[in-house]
Amino acid sequence: MEKTYKKYFLAANSSEGFLSHFGDCYDEQDGWRVYIIKGGPGTGKSSLMKKIATKARIKGLDVNICPCSSDPDSLDGVIIEEIKTVVLDGTAPHILEPKLVGVCENIVNLCDNWDTEILFKNKEKIIESSLKNKHLHKTASRYLVAAGQAIKENLQLALAATDIKSVIYFTEKICNKLIPTNKKNEGREWVRFFTGITPKGLVDFTEENTAEYSKRVIISDPYGAVSSCVLKTVRQYALSAGHTVITVKNPFLPSLLIDAVLLPELDLCFLSENGLVKIDSDERRIHARRFMDISLINRSKERRRFNNKIFKELVLSASKTLYAAKSVHDEIEGYYIAAMDFNKNAELAEKLWKQIDRNSL
Repeated sequence: MEKTYKKYFLAANSSEGFLSHFGDCYDEQDGWRVYIIKGGPGTGKSSLMKKIATKARIKGLDVNICPCSSDPDSLDGVIIEEIKTVVLDGTAPHILEPKLVGVCENIVNLCDNWDTEILFKNKEKIIESSLKNKHLHKTASRYLVAAGQAIKENLQLALAATDIKSVIYFTEKICNKLIPTNKKNEGREWVRFFTGITPKGLVDFTEENTAEYSKRVIISDPYGAVSSCVLKTVRQYALSAGHTVITVKNPFLPSLLIDAVLLPELDLCFLSENGLVKIDSDERRIHARRFMDISLINRSKERRRFNNKIFKELVLSASKTLYAAKSVHDEIEGYYIAAMDFNKNAELAEKLWKQIDRNSL
């Protein structure tokens, strides 16, 4: 039976810089097999991964695909959890090197399939475009840093009006009810992003990653303070209770905010609903305002409104700049495409799939 894909990001363009969790999507000591693709732009890394994903899906395997945050139409990774197999783009900006080479990770080298003389003839144009692309990404990063300051101030204002002790007490009661202790296992965490800041604007995969969960706890929180406290408490409780936890970080402030916590073993997830992510459901919500001093939060209304306006404008500017960077990246890809032998790529993809298929037996 042919399966469908689930999508999420393994990296984020954030206000804290480019953040990658490529090395955290597998466990090198737990029988995983990882194939790290090396090659330049336009050399067929994404196409190879799409072929592997298609073959795995046709075989009846559940496949997770990880779009590129700088080009959501391209792939950064394919994860087939049930056979503990990962195929990843291991090039910049998410460079990935083996931890247990040959035992866990293997290098898939596309560099053998290009004509270096063609690339050398175009070196000046490639260098010029590469420098331009790098400059545009730095500009986008500056926009996101400024956006992060605006949303961080709003978070601090919300925290000052939040009864944190009451939030933690309330959350622990929910955890005691919904999350049993699993004494046989140690907690395990996987980190993902469901939302990405991309050349296409904000791209969100929250609904398609959580719709199948039978138990969903939704925190409606336009301010971020209460949901952050709830989700951090749930995460720590579930890990301490010995469960596998999927922590979904916020792409804007990944060190401060969590967007969701998923507990697949329990068919249970906790989600934050805010101004950027809306859950299309009539399920009951936990409303943040019940834990807040409304008079205090209202005093900062104008300041928060100003920050929200600035935040949206800066994120829009960042997305537009990333779009310009992608256009330049497409130019660079053109030079590499002209130098590639894609018949050899196709042969390599078939060889790789046969190896993956054989490992799954």
